[in-house]
Amino acid sequence: MKTYKTGEFAKLANVTERTLRYYDKIGLLKPSFILSNGYRQYTDSDLLKLQKILSLKHLGFSIDEIFPIVLEDQNLKDSFKMQIDLINSRIKHMNAIKDSMESILSTIDDNNINWNNIISLIKLSNDDSNIVEHYKNAKNLNVRISLHDKYSQNKQGWFPWLFEQIDFSKINRLLEVGCGNGKLWKNNKYDLRNREIFLSDSSSGMIDEVRKTLGSDFNCMVFDCEKIPFKDDYFDAVIANHVLFYVHDLDNALKEIDRVLHMDGIFYCSTYGSNHMKEINDLVINFDSRIRLSQTKLYDIFGLDNGEILLKKYFKNIQMKRYEDSLDVDESKPIIDYIMSCHGNQNELLGPRLDEFKKYLDDILKQNGSIRITKDAGIFICENM
Repeated sequence: MKTYKTGEFAKLANVTERTLRYYDKIGLLKPSFILSNGYRQYTDSDLLKLQKILSLKHLGFSIDEIFPIVLEDQNLKDSFKMQIDLINSRIKHMNAIKDSMESILSTIDDNNINWNNIISLIKLSNDDSNIVEHYKNAKNLNVRISLHDKYSQNKQGWFPWLFEQIDFSKINRLLEVGCGNGKLWKNNKYDLRNREIFLSDSSSGMIDEVRKTLGSDFNCMVFDCEKIPFKDDYFDAVIANHVLFYVHDLDNALKEIDRVLHMDGIFYCSTYGSNHMKEINDLVINFDSRIRLSQTKLYDIFGLDNGEILLKKYFKNIQMKRYEDSLDVDESKPIIDYIMSCHGNQNELLGPRLDEFKKYLDDILKQNGSIRITKDAGIFICENM
């Protein structure tokens, strides 16, 4: 195995020794070997990890965001495929900016500038961070779904159960807001003939993924559920699966859903209760009391305990059904992946200590065999007024 001293490694990779020392200090890139005299020695595998770090940094990821991506188990092929996908997204975005500029240039008149086109170009140029955000959102969503798919004790699964709650006998037009990656529809097929199914999300990246996955059977659109671009009384049913606690103005979103829902329409909206995944939060708090996996408690915004009160303003005959389930996890890595996918400060505080945290979890698993995690989720089925 070929090894490199710090200076050799820095020169080979065209980075400064100061950068390597900083990555070593924060735990992002530690050398494979530390000799008895304290000298650091790097290997070719460290070179691959450094390449990934620099690539993600160039694409706009922060150090805190890079931590969980670099430290996850990912083979070389998958690593480069992920980077290529991100670069292709960046190229697509830059080409859109270039095409916009060329279009403006071809029609420019010093005495008559179309300022609407200039404003659109500014917005497009300022939208580059969406590439990073979409990657993070898509990856985090897949991590969470994967944990539930693998370790849920209810073998029916959340999405088949949710799909089972929908009464398709009364539906010709259906809208799902905040559809994410379209998981609800991937393995749950219904006769779509003479039916129009609209899937929407505020993320254009998510909608692109849905189009690739589900094909042309669905109408896929990008919009925010606080401003739904359909006329009044248009849909027989609207679905919001774990969405309402994320909207900026919940009252306005419910008002819009009520507006586009037919007089006899049904609104299906799912959410969590206060006990959902509580053991996960207990684990990180016991390890480091400063860690907060979320800056806000989503179930306080719209949850199983307060959902009916919030919905009564717009809907009637509200029925709540709970999904009975729990997780029984016997590996530390899926728990770590789930924790690092959260929206709190764990990347900053836990990222540099992931090896230590893994040992902490492994010790618990060795003692108990597995970690049981509470699931507290359900759905409200509401009739329109």
